[in-house]
Amino acid sequence: MRREERDLIGVREVPEGVYWGIHTLRALENFTLTGIPLSSHPELVVALAAVKEAAALAHLELGTLREERARAVVAACREIRAGRLHDQFVVDVFQGGAGTSANMNANEVVANRALEILGHPRGCYEHLHPNDDVNRSQSTNDVYPTAAKLAVHSSAGRLLDAMTVLRDAFGDRGGHFAKTVKLGRTQLQDAVPMTLGREFDAFALTVRDDADLIGQAAASLLEVNLGGTAIGTGLNADEGFARLAVTHLETVASVPVRPARDLVESTQGVGGFVRLSGALRQFAVRLSKICNDLRLLASGPGAGLGEIRLPELQAGSSIMPGKVNPVMPEAVNQVCFDVLGADAAVCAAAQAGQLQLNAFEPLMVHHLLNSANRLAAACRLLAERCVVGIEADEERLRVLVERSAGLATALNPVIGYQRSTALARECRASGVPVRELAVRDGLLTDGELDVLLDLRRLARPS
Repeated sequence: MRREERDLIGVREVPEGVYWGIHTLRALENFTLTGIPLSSHPELVVALAAVKEAAALAHLELGTLREERARAVVAACREIRAGRLHDQFVVDVFQGGAGTSANMNANEVVANRALEILGHPRGCYEHLHPNDDVNRSQSTNDVYPTAAKLAVHSSAGRLLDAMTVLRDAFGDRGGHFAKTVKLGRTQLQDAVPMTLGREFDAFALTVRDDADLIGQAAASLLEVNLGGTAIGTGLNADEGFARLAVTHLETVASVPVRPARDLVESTQGVGGFVRLSGALRQFAVRLSKICNDLRLLASGPGAGLGEIRLPELQAGSSIMPGKVNPVMPEAVNQVCFDVLGADAAVCAAAQAGQLQLNAFEPLMVHHLLNSANRLAAACRLLAERCVVGIEADEERLRVLVERSAGLATALNPVIGYQRSTALARECRASGVPVRELAVRDGLLTDGELDVLLDLRRLARPS
């Protein structure tokens, strides 16, 4: 069964069982690019429904849309926000038209569900129209950016929750290893003693600082251009609509959205997306470095550093018996690499916009949602399936410190840099510990060395 619908190009038949219409049909035919439908981003679907609901509530208050139509639109939007009909959001995430296809997909699904609520068949748009009613006082150019900001803000919030889990996991290990002395390294060479706890505490602080940055960037997305219509001038918007629509959106979406300071700038500007993308990039870079460190510290176990043991999650080789790989840090590394590539795409799309509109927001939104969601999953997996189960090889850590030429650094203030250098060089060449060499050469007594080379004191010089 099919129904006929008409647009400016002509008449087409639409499958009777779907809630979308002719505009969505054309988009399905035109944009066979990724095979990834809009429904793959439920945050965006929910946000589009929230914008449409807020608009209908504004019209209900203004009296600019028939009450029964406004209430039907509100009811349909609430169903979508509750998870219904997401499979009807079928247009490709990459599309021309600055999100027009996504907006029309939403208009048609909302309209046809509202028609059912009113007791009419789908497609009977004389009773409630996707453009004239669902999209009244709106344009794709204010609806899509507003919904996109809400969706990305929501994803960023989930990422921040996951980052808290990871931060706490590193902090817990930091406390657990607070008295575990180890050798620090610079340029992958022996440096001076520290504690393993300090190393993990530093990881925790990195995550916390980047969470602050992401939170600040996400907050900047709450300035929206709803009511600006095509280019920010508000053409065709009913008087009072912009103010009321944003007020209702704050309630519907449960986030403190605010009207843009300049609707024209907000319609063409994508600074909030670029800012958040940069914050996600920074976290990806630094999280990847942490994963590299974990893999290095756990390397071996016989021929590497072997200072820590990661939880054994799965067999690591189809040919080498007993091999276990650091699969969780490796997987998280790959998420981080993906985020770096996404940031490059977002930046390219941001600078490519011209004059009063950026046509490439669909790409930016797709990548930002993916990056935030994947980083959130990565943080939770790294915390729960790796970090919380990390253990230290206490004996190996002690031996590495005691035999390190780096201990000569602690003797500088007493015997001078030149003599300390000579001890360090001989230690490396002979394998004899610095302490034994200093006693042998009569430079210091055992009592003096007990104080100067006390490992816990050296690990906490402050």
